[in-house]
Amino acid sequence: MTVLKHKKPLAILGGALVLLVIAGFSGSQYIKAHTVDFVQVYRDGLLIGDLSSQDQVNALISRKQEEITAANPNVNMVVETGEVTYEHKSAYKAEPQSEATLAKLESLITSHATGVELKVNGKTVGIVKDQATADSLLKQVENKFAPQEAAKAKSPQVKALSFNATSTESTDKPTTALKSVKILEKVETETADVQPKDIADPDALYLKLVKGTVTPTKYTVQKGDCIGCIAAKFNISPQVIYERNNWIEDDMIKEGEVLDLSVLKPQVTVETVENVTETLIIEPSTVVQKNSNMKIGESKVIREGKSGKKTLLYQLVKQNGYLMKEVLVSEQVLQKTIPEIVMKGTKLVGEGTGSFSWPVSGHTVTSSFGGRWGSMHKGLDMVGDKDVMAADTGVVSFAGEKSGYGNCVIINHKNGYETLYGHLSKISVKVGQTLEKGDVLGIMGNTGHSFGTHLHFEIHKDGDLQNPIKYL
Repeated sequence: MTVLKHKKPLAILGGALVLLVIAGFSGSQYIKAHTVDFVQVYRDGLLIGDLSSQDQVNALISRKQEEITAANPNVNMVVETGEVTYEHKSAYKAEPQSEATLAKLESLITSHATGVELKVNGKTVGIVKDQATADSLLKQVENKFAPQEAAKAKSPQVKALSFNATSTESTDKPTTALKSVKILEKVETETADVQPKDIADPDALYLKLVKGTVTPTKYTVQKGDCIGCIAAKFNISPQVIYERNNWIEDDMIKEGEVLDLSVLKPQVTVETVENVTETLIIEPSTVVQKNSNMKIGESKVIREGKSGKKTLLYQLVKQNGYLMKEVLVSEQVLQKTIPEIVMKGTKLVGEGTGSFSWPVSGHTVTSSFGGRWGSMHKGLDMVGDKDVMAADTGVVSFAGEKSGYGNCVIINHKNGYETLYGHLSKISVKVGQTLEKGDVLGIMGNTGHSFGTHLHFEIHKDGDLQNPIKYL
C-alpha cells in the first residue's frame, strides 16, 4: 500500500512537466511563424529604409533606366544610383516600409549623358553619341572626296574624269587608282560626360565638316602676277581661280583686273593621292632621204609610217577635290612607232627631221597638255636641267619677249612644224639662226605669266596646236 501512495504524486508531476514542454514548443513555433525577413537599404553608407526584397531595388533601377532612355532617344544615358548596399534582417511581425523606402531612393537617383567629342586641331567641333558614330562620320567625310568604290576595290581602278579627258589622242578612257586618302588636320575623339542637348545630329555635323564657311575674297592683279603664283599666295588650287573667274582665257590676266578668290573652307581638309593612267597614240617620226636628182619641192614616200602606243602615269594630289599638284611619274611604250621614210629632191637649210627630242635633260613634267577648268593649257610644263635645247633642227623665227610667255623662242622646222619655248630667263640665239637638234637656245626661267622656274613647251603642225607628248 505504501508503494501505491507514493506513485500518485509522481504521476501528477510528470504530467505537468509534459504540459509545460508542449506549451513552450508551441510558443516557439508561433514566434517563428510570425518572424519576417527584410533588408535594410543603404546608399553611399547612409540608411535609406527597409524593403521586403532586394529585387525591388533592381526593378526600380531598371524602370528608371527605361524611362530615361525613352526620354532621351539616340543618346547614351547613364543612371547614377550611387553605391547601393544591403543588410539582411529578421524581426517578429516586422513591417518593412517598402513604398517609402523606394520613393526616397528614387528621389536620389540622377542621370547624365555620355558622348564623344570630335576635335579638329584641338578645337571641339561637335559631340556625337559614341565612338562608332564618330568613326563612321569621319569615314563619310573621307568618302565624299575619295569614292568608296575605289577604296574598297581589290585593284582600285575606276573610270574617272582625267585632267585631259577631252584628249582625242587617247585610245582608252583614262583610269584612276586611289592610292591614299587622309585628313590633314589633327583629328581626335574623346569620351566625355555631356548634356543630352549637346549631342549633335550626325548628318548636321557632317555638313558642318564638309561645307564650312565661305568668306568673300577679292584680289586685284598686281604687276608680274600669274594664276599659279596667286594660287600659291592664297594657298588655294588654280582650279578655284578658273572656276570663279571663267572669263579668263589662255591663262591671261592683266594688272588691275579683280579676281574672285572666294572658296569654301570646310572644317577639315581631305587629301587624296590618285594615280591616273592614260594611253596615247604616238605619232611616227619622218626620216628624210635627200636625192639630188629630184627637183626642188618634189618628194616621194618610200615607206609609210605607223603610229605607236604608250601609257602615261600621272600622280594627282587633291585637297577637298581640288587639284593641287600634278606630276608625270612614268611613261611606258607599248608599241613602237615605225618612222615614215620620205625622199626629197633638195635639202633646205634648217629643215627638221620631224622627230622631236625632249628640250630639257632630266625632265619632269609638272603640267600636261589639254583643257581644264574652262581653259586650255597649250603645251607641257617641265623642270629639269636649266639648259633649254632645240627639240629638232630648224631656223629661229622669233627670239624675244612675248605676251604671257615672257622671254620666248620659236623655231620653224621648215617641214610644217614649229616649236615654242617660253618663260626663259635668258635667250642665247637670234632670229634667222639655224639650230641643230640639241643646240642650246636659252636658260630656263620664270618670266611672263609663270609661277616658278620651268619651261613651257609647245608644238604646232601646219598652224594647229599639238599635244607635245605624242611626239617626244
